[in-house]
Amino acid sequence: MQSIPALSEPGPRPWSLRRRVLPQHTDHAGVMWHGAYLAWLEEARVEALAAAGLAYSDLSARGLELPVVSLAIDYRQALLHGDAVELQSEVLPRQGVKLPWRSRFIGPAGVVAAEARVELVLVDLSAGADQRRLLRRLPDDLATAVEALVRGPGRDGA
Repeated sequence: MQSIPALSEPGPRPWSLRRRVLPQHTDHAGVMWHGAYLAWLEEARVEALAAAGLAYSDLSARGLELPVVSLAIDYRQALLHGDAVELQSEVLPRQGVKLPWRSRFIGPAGVVAAEARVELVLVDLSAGADQRRLLRRLPDDLATAVEALVRGPGRDGA
């Protein structure tokens, strides 16, 4: 598996989502289940997009979706039931049609428990799921939000 580069240092502050590992996030041994990481990554993306001025639900209402086309997670240390976790995410500049995100799961004592890289694309489903099409150009409101996401929180009102 390809190694995931660390978040860039220095640079914009990362987008942050704080959560606690609850029983429903864990396996029978009390360790955070690998699928829970995916749900938190999606939640972090949706919340960051909203903080940048665009609700994901508004995109969906127009038939636009941002599906994941690539995902890699490096697990470094187990997160356990009860652990407080900060998910720090950085949005990188677009690479062709792909919108890459890099995230770190920071566990107790500031230890990096996992690192992830996710790539999204913009798809138009407004004509129906069987006629989906990949969009190479972002609508103006999404382009503006992506620019704010790349800059990071607290920059230009985001």
